[in-house]
Amino acid sequence: MANAAEDNGAFMEKFVLEPPPSSSSHPQLPLHGLTFAVKDIFDVAGYVTGFGNPDWARTHSAATSTAPAVLDVLKDGAKSNGKTVMDEMAYSINGENIHYGTPVNPCAAERVPGGSSSGSAVAVGAGLADFALGTDTGGSVRVPASYCGIFGIRPSHGAVSTSGVTPMAQSFDTVGWFARDPMILKRVGHTLLHFPDLDAAVIPTQVIVADDCFELSSIPQDRIPGILVSSVEKLYGANVVKHAILGDYVQDKVPSLGHFMSKETKTKDQEHNNIPSLAALSTAMRLLQKYKHSLLHS
Repeated sequence: MANAAEDNGAFMEKFVLEPPPSSSSHPQLPLHGLTFAVKDIFDVAGYVTGFGNPDWARTHSAATSTAPAVLDVLKDGAKSNGKTVMDEMAYSINGENIHYGTPVNPCAAERVPGGSSSGSAVAVGAGLADFALGTDTGGSVRVPASYCGIFGIRPSHGAVSTSGVTPMAQSFDTVGWFARDPMILKRVGHTLLHFPDLDAAVIPTQVIVADDCFELSSIPQDRIPGILVSSVEKLYGANVVKHAILGDYVQDKVPSLGHFMSKETKTKDQEHNNIPSLAALSTAMRLLQKYKHSLLHS
């Protein structure tokens, strides 16, 4: 473990990974001069991938190769400063680890940082790295990003290689990333998603606003969806904005969810202002996640 007093308890192990010689001397590279931290779920050649558990670390050898996602950001000029603490075997979104301690939330020290990519989020939020790599299966980038007051993104499944990443539940696992600065978030995204041109404009054909989901929020409509819609219309024109009832769409397109939607559960969902089909989708996902995790790690 690194010195928790110096780094908010974010790091498992500090080390320096330099960009390859072919990249280190090119200041025009998109990530040149940036530092990043890596969740202890990614393979880094010469280091044991600990997966948040000391028994796992003790019974596994050092990695012989480095995960492609890590190699991509190194190749584009970034430098790593170490591996970060994570929830044990990635199975939590609180950010607590009984073995290695809970990284200190830089926004609210008395509150949990969120997980399972807790150390990565804390490292970025505390200014210990410009960006960080994490993984997100059911919220493990999005939750700690929101708790720590930074930006975090979970891309579509399969958009970034998960090779060299210890699986939690492979059908849902994704590689995500954190940054304090939205422009750095964008630059890292271009690298990981292999976009050829950082400045190329992406023009959407439609932006769908899930009205029923926004209605669940306690934040007034003019604070989020109103600003979102007006911003999209200003950038791309009013014709790209489409409104939808996501709950109805999911119920229509995924009829098998009916098995998770009894009259009793529908009533409970409605009482708690949940959307029955989305609650059913969440239940099905959690059951599959638990099943896949137990197959891999029981």
